[in-house]
Parts: sequence; structure tokens; C-alpha cells
Amino acid sequence: MDMTRTTRRRFLTASLATVGATALPATGTAAAAETDWTIAETPTGNTLHDVKHTDGGAYAIGGGGVALERTAKGWRKAFDGGVTGNGNSLFGADVTDDGERLWLVGASGAVGEYDVETGVLYDHSAPTGSTNNFNDVAVTGEAGEADVYVAGDSGKLYYSFENGASQTWDYLTPGSGSALSAVDFHGARSGHVVDTNQRAYATDDGTTWNGIGIADANVNFYGVDSHAADDVWVSGGGGMVFHWDGANWTPESLGDAGLRDLAVAGDGEDGLAVGGGGKVFDLTDATWTQDATPTGENLQAVVRGSTDVAVGAGGTVLER
Repeated sequence: MDMTRTTRRRFLTASLATVGATALPATGTAAAAETDWTIAETPTGNTLHDVKHTDGGAYAIGGGGVALERTAKGWRKAFDGGVTGNGNSLFGADVTDDGERLWLVGASGAVGEYDVETGVLYDHSAPTGSTNNFNDVAVTGEAGEADVYVAGDSGKLYYSFENGASQTWDYLTPGSGSALSAVDFHGARSGHVVDTNQRAYATDDGTTWNGIGIADANVNFYGVDSHAADDVWVSGGGGMVFHWDGANWTPESLGDAGLRDLAVAGDGEDGLAVGGGGKVFDLTDATWTQDATPTGENLQAVVRGSTDVAVGAGGTVLER
């Protein structure tokens, strides 16, 4: 989640008149441009599924429960084997508002909370007894006092308003029961979730969810970046990016690669999207261009910051 919270994107040429309207995707992506992305050496060959910035630096998580930490001497393993040490893969991560705790979710009900200052990993796995695969997590609030939201393959969203403490979890099903692929929050209890049935949902209290589209999208949704009730970005298959302004969804096609993740500034002027075949798309001054990258590996996640980082298959880490 990009922490800048201003609005308005001005560059798209195709728009949906209403949530239920049909529109053809825009095709205004500029030609590929050279960039300064470089490959970083990492101590794993496992797929890395997510990456976040914390107060202790950038962390990437992935297959086999590996967690990597970016240090002054390069990337190293922060821990391995997952939350419980049994090797369950980690698929999603988020960071508390103060940057001190990294929350992690993954296979077989894995839920963890990692203190980036002390290196202590707290196990919150199997909330309400669930051992489903968890795809993503969103947290709001500070370390030790966070609201936690976990998106699962079962279509259920698990939540705790007491930092994931035992007996404080509950769950609900925002939509039809299709797997929830990504979740992101812009306020303490306000955010968005997307599922594999081409649907997006919004909440302003953390427990009541309403559908807000996306009609006639015809692609799977993989990533969501929530800035406000009227400022949401979604990435999906077929190189599609969608933007919600509170009334209309506006689509844009960036090519044919499935876009697994995106991170856009609150003003809609700058951002990044990543996907299959090492594809990176750079939003600069409200115009998308495809960056040249030194990898053909499928990229799974991206984070913006003082150092932009993208991660993916084969332990790939790109930096610039």
C-alpha cells in the first residue's frame, strides 16, 4: 500500500460510464524504455511472492517459508521454514503503520508477525481453526495494536481487531465464495479486496463489504492498491490495470502479460506494475511505459520506496 493519499488520475482515454457499463481497454502504453533495474544476488532459488519496506529495511517472502532481509551487505535470510518451521510457503505480507512489524500469511493457515527490530517471529496461525491457504494480508495500526485482515482461498476474510490474539479472530465472506486474491486498506477499517471471480469489494468498518464491480473485466484479478474510498487500483490478467474513482472503473491495457501486482502513488502520476516474463511497467507523469529488465522470470510483487524492489520466480530480486 502506497501511503500517499491524494487523488486523481488524468491520463486514461477509455472509461466506464457506470459500474455496470462496458468499455474497451485503452491502448496508450508507450514503447519500452531503458531503465536502471539490476538483479540482486539472493540466497534462495524459491519463488518470492511478496515484498515490503519496513523500518528495518526491505523484506521478501516466498516458497518454503523463506523470508529475506535487505541489508547493507545485500540480501540474507531473516528466517526459513515459515511461521511454524514446517516449510509452509508464504504468499502475502504487510507492515504496521510504524514499520516495526511485518505480518505474513501463507499455506495451510500460516499467519505470522515478525518483529524487525528483535527478530522475534510470533505465530498466529490457523485463526478460528482454519488451515486454508491464505493469499494476502493487510494490517492497520501500530505494532502490538494492529487490526489484521487475511484473505483466503476459501473466499473468507479473517480479521482480528486485537493484533491477532487468540480467540479474537472472526471471519466473513465478502462475495460469492471465490478465492480472495488480494486485500489492501487505506484507513483503520477502510479498504478493498478482490477475488478470482472478477469482483472488487469495499468496506468502511472492516466487517461490512459491498461490491463495487468490476463489470465485464473478463480477466483474473491479482493485485489491489487502496488509497481512498474513491481511489483504488487493480491489476489483472491480460496486462489490464483498472482504476476506481468512486463512480466509474477505468481500464487500461499494458500488453498481454498477467500483472500480478502494482503500487501507485496517491496522486496517480507515478507507479509500478509487474508480471509475467519479467515485465515491469513504469507510470511516470501519468504515462505507462514498459521498462527493460535483466530477467525473464515471472515477477510476483513490487514495492516503491527509496529503493524500488520487484520479486518473483527463482528467487529473483530486481532493484533500482
